[in-house]
Amino acid sequence: MRYLIPDNKKLVYQSTFPMRWGDMDAMGHLNNTIYFRYFETVRIDWLHDIGARPDPNGEGFVIANAVCNFYKQLSYPCNIVAKLYVSDVARTTFETWITLELENEPDVIYAAGGSTTIWIDSVAKKAASLPEWMLKLLTSP
Repeated sequence: MRYLIPDNKKLVYQSTFPMRWGDMDAMGHLNNTIYFRYFETVRIDWLHDIGARPDPNGEGFVIANAVCNFYKQLSYPCNIVAKLYVSDVARTTFETWITLELENEPDVIYAAGGSTTIWIDSVAKKAASLPEWMLKLLTSP
């Protein structure tokens, strides 16, 4: 099953980082689980960048699901460009989408994934409305 990244999305963050030798599996390419770690790292870096750090005593984000489509093998050594997009902003949720490319092959997507991101009240352990500043950030052109 393939999950398609929507055309109607907003680029909000980009990061470049090297693939580590230890991220490879026995087949000599990036281990499938590491793609999700890369997605997590990029998403958390973006959240820190916008001032939305997770707060176990306040409000913040949780992930409701995560998917990845593997298109081409990533092999060491390489520099990976991760682009994070958002779409489908709702009252308490939005979708995040991440593409992975090689620095020396721009616009060739090696993997793409996404997740449903939910704003929560950590103490009450339930969904909460996205703050106005977050809505503005996610929906402004």
